[in-house]
Formats: sequence, C-alpha cells, structure tokens
Amino acid sequence: MNKYHFTIIASGLDPEADDFEDRFFEAGCDDATISVQKGATILEFTRKGRNFTHALVSAVKAVQAAGARVEHIEPDHLVSLSDIAARAHISKASVSLYAKGERAESFPAPVARVTTESPLWDWFEVARWMFKRRSISRHVVVEAKIVKEANLALKQPHGLDNFFARKLREELVAQ
Repeated sequence: MNKYHFTIIASGLDPEADDFEDRFFEAGCDDATISVQKGATILEFTRKGRNFTHALVSAVKAVQAAGARVEHIEPDHLVSLSDIAARAHISKASVSLYAKGERAESFPAPVARVTTESPLWDWFEVARWMFKRRSISRHVVVEAKIVKEANLALKQPHGLDNFFARKLREELVAQ
C-alpha cells in the first residue's frame, strides 16, 4: 500500500472540549496531525491506501465518524505561480516563462483573480498540461482531479457521498 498526503479542513467540533483529539483518534484519524487554525480544524493526513481515492474516502469517513463536518480538502485546486513551482518541483521563473508563453505554448490561462497581480490557475489543468510534456507523473494529475471534484461536490447536498460512491464504482469496473 502506498502513502498519500492530503489535508482535510473540518468544522463542527469544539476544539476546547476535553475529548476533541480523542474523538478523531478513536474514529480512525490516528494518522493525522490535528491543529486548529483560523477557527478551522486542520487534519493533515499521511494515509495508506491501495490508491488515492480509497485513502481519501477512508479519511473523510473517519472525520465524519468523529462528528466533524468536512469543509474542504487540500491541496486546493486553485494555485499561484509559486504553488505550481512547488508542486511541480521546478523554479518559479520557469513557471512564469510558461505562463507568459515564452518557454512553451498553450499553458492554461488563469481562472481566478485574472485582473490582479496574483492570478490563480486550476491545478488540474496545469498538471494535465505538464503531464503531456512529461514534466510530472500521471498520479499527480489523477490526485489533482479527485481533489478538485471532491471540493466541488462538497458544495452540493450529499455531493461528497455521491462523488465518492461514483469514484469507487468506477474503480470496481476498471478492475
């Protein structure tokens, strides 16, 4: 089994409660570092699983079993030039040249804060572009897609449960 790294942002439990950390541990989050930042519960997982989807699903279910509500999954799909450089293990200058069209063609356009000095790109689109140029591996693209889709599903009623159920069915069919 491989290890996967991701972060779940959660809410709904009082961090001042005596059993706060115990609830997560007893629910199966013993592979997460728990902190509270800016009023949110942050669970940084290093979880084993047969694939990224299964690791993420089991972590989400454990967070929910503790009584918390999953708000967001990171690494987020919106990224800056610095984020792209860090995730792709290349220099920010290289990414800047890609974005300007000076090093390669058809780099994805920013999707948010386009008119500002710090635009944001869709990590899934960038990862796909980089994969086509053999700059990153396929599993990075797959993980980017799953996190993006899971976060979009979180905004819908029962969306996350439906999303994970669909993903797991797709995996069973593929086997």
